[in-house]
Amino acid sequence: MSGVPVAVQLYSVREDCEKDLPETLEAIAKMGYDGVEFAGYYGREASQLKGLLDGLGLSVAGTHTGWNTLEGDELERTMDFNEELGNRFLICPGLPEERRCSIAAWRETAALMNDMAERASKRDMQVGYHNHAVEFQLMDGETPWDVFFGNTREEVVMQLDTGNAMHGGGDVLSILKRFPGRATTIHLKEFSEGNDQALVGEGEMPWKDIFKLCETEQGTQWYIVEQETYAHPPLKCVELCLQNVRGLLE
Repeated sequence: MSGVPVAVQLYSVREDCEKDLPETLEAIAKMGYDGVEFAGYYGREASQLKGLLDGLGLSVAGTHTGWNTLEGDELERTMDFNEELGNRFLICPGLPEERRCSIAAWRETAALMNDMAERASKRDMQVGYHNHAVEFQLMDGETPWDVFFGNTREEVVMQLDTGNAMHGGGDVLSILKRFPGRATTIHLKEFSEGNDQALVGEGEMPWKDIFKLCETEQGTQWYIVEQETYAHPPLKCVELCLQNVRGLLE
């Protein structure tokens, strides 16, 4: 078995979290997940969230936090919250239009994130970026992904969302080989030409090759399941995803 722990991105079960966060976290722990990645805090303080996780033996694999929470003085407040939560990974899940509207904008955004990364490193934290599909579509002959990660510091986390990248025309294995050591955390999402509700392990994603690169060249610290389409209730989907991931890792 792999030594890399497996978490779930709570956006996958957001409606369950909104209805009853403690019950949802308990269900996730019983499935056998090692941790969770946040995408919102459901009206709770960091100490309350940490108490819930500690009581269930769950760790924090990261949090998706808006660009506005990483800019200027907001970064210190964001780090204060996450330090109390016990989280080291501050991942931006998307950018405002002005930060991604041109190749020049992507370069400027990279420079800003380099500054954020330097400030975060002083508190033993890392900032990073999570992709959708557009980052792999050509813009003035270049892909925003290559421009961004080609101009950011090594400690800026390349949180590759495998399914989103494939939907954008990206080649996941080539991306991982191009930027070794950057996928400190990675989103496990399936890609299937014929089934848009495929769970991890049910499509065309070359999982075994992905895991090999993560564990030999990337130094990946967390595998994070994210499921956004549902053939079953969301909690059942993420449970089946975990079972499939465990099987693939054996």
